[in-house]
Amino acid sequence: MRASVEELHRKIKIIIFNMWFVYILKCSDDSNYTGCTNNLNNRIERHSKGYVSYTKSRLPIKLVTYIAFPDKYQAYKFEKYLKSGSGRAFTKRHFLKGLEIL
Repeated sequence: MRASVEELHRKIKIIIFNMWFVYILKCSDDSNYTGCTNNLNNRIERHSKGYVSYTKSRLPIKLVTYIAFPDKYQAYKFEKYLKSGSGRAFTKRHFLKGLEIL
């Protein structure tokens, strides 16, 4: 029984470490940034420290939301959708609604 619990924990760690994230940031100038990464904490830190050219002049940034994907290609496909016209409308309607007051 103990080995199966340890094996389950190992599999969960593998799944978590292999996830890809699509994230949306709210910038200080009220613009939004949508990106994709497999290391969300590191990527947000890079944005916050000014290492990303788009957000460098728009600090501070705020993480609005992120969506996890088990597959890199699904994540990039969703990021591409969010950057399209209908994807921007989807983002406004579902993720950014009510953030104008923050």
